[in-house]
Amino acid sequence: MFSKILIANRGEIAVRIIRACREMGISTVAIYSQADKDAMHVQLADESYCVGGNRVADSYLNIPAILTVAVESGAQAIHPGYGLLSENAKFVSLCEQCNINFIGPTSSMIGMLGDKDMARKTMRAAGVPVTPGCDIVEDVARAKAEAEKIGFPLLIKARSGGGGKGIRRVDSIDQFEDAFLSASSEAQAAFGDGACYLEKFIFPVKHIEMQLLCDKYDNIICLGERECSVQRKNQKMIEESPSPALDEKTRKQMMIAAVKAAKAVHYVNAGTVEFLLDKENNFYFMEMNTRLQVEHGVTEMVTGLDIVQWQIRIAAGAKLTRTQDSIFTHGNVIECRINAENPEKGFRPSCGRIRRLHTPGGSFVRFDTAIYQDYFVPPFYDSMIGKLIVQARTRPEAIRKMKMALSELTIEGIDINRNILAEILSDEKFVTGEYTTDFMREFEEKRKAES
Repeated sequence: MFSKILIANRGEIAVRIIRACREMGISTVAIYSQADKDAMHVQLADESYCVGGNRVADSYLNIPAILTVAVESGAQAIHPGYGLLSENAKFVSLCEQCNINFIGPTSSMIGMLGDKDMARKTMRAAGVPVTPGCDIVEDVARAKAEAEKIGFPLLIKARSGGGGKGIRRVDSIDQFEDAFLSASSEAQAAFGDGACYLEKFIFPVKHIEMQLLCDKYDNIICLGERECSVQRKNQKMIEESPSPALDEKTRKQMMIAAVKAAKAVHYVNAGTVEFLLDKENNFYFMEMNTRLQVEHGVTEMVTGLDIVQWQIRIAAGAKLTRTQDSIFTHGNVIECRINAENPEKGFRPSCGRIRRLHTPGGSFVRFDTAIYQDYFVPPFYDSMIGKLIVQARTRPEAIRKMKMALSELTIEGIDINRNILAEILSDEKFVTGEYTTDFMREFEEKRKAES
């Protein structure tokens, strides 16, 4: 087992990883930007080092500085959390060259699955259902020809896309050229790769993902699903498990497909296979995330397993001690992402000093965060400041418990999205479980009409 781990991240996920390491008796090394010098993860770690200025590019993406700290501090491994460098194959390759264990899959595996065109081909060959579409198209003329074959509406997707970037929906051929060039340019700017492919736009759909743990000895367990269909601009807002849409037959088929996907690439560590589910219960592979998910806490609560600790054990060479038959889920879990933003002003990000903070408590209520009273929320980073997670025996009870927890959550000094989350939980489509990925568009239109 590792004796010292560097956490190459910030915010609530850095705090989450430090806590997991502490429970395992592992020393921790934190990195931070100048803006984060008073952050909670800096205070909790055994050692902390500044790696650059306020901007992400100058600090949390500063690969030379991070690796220098890792080597000089004697860290044996790096946990990347999610986002930032967690799926950066170049960073992982440099860790490998420096003989530093990366807590996640290999650089080659990340590179292959990060290439969404290659991932589609691999999954298709493995017998995993894939959305109808075409492979990489090199120019607008060929792309138009493929679009005519696929039919509209369709999606233009960047090969190296992520976080909603490099994706465009196109409803007619007249819109196609501008959308294709826009998606390609956005992907080139964000990922240094403007290559795109096309997929049939299937709607209405649900976004459902399967959580996997895979060790270095080809043992794989699937920890069940998370429903992630409440999204705004491809950013998830609420997640839950189990999905209200899945019957037992479809769930088992989807779990089998997720395991097939992992076996096809000999995947190692925690990974998530994301699927689209249509109204006829047909499901299609969307992508495989080669990292810890933001919403991993949902699965932890519903299964009782600590995914972060298992990531560390697997990276250190341990075998999975659990079999698929030993995995059971308990009750219903719902997570709300708490963001520093103002939904009444176009979800404008908010920053400032937290003057008053009260977090909800009670049985089976969890709040993952890195904020504290008098903490200054900086303007340089993602707006998510916490994840509120509740568990109950049934879905209606979980919804009620989440509404109660949201009403108790008090964060003064900045704007947060608490009220709109409570409204969503009361919406008829959410309550019945019939919501799909277009839920937020309809919800905002209805809200606007009523105001």
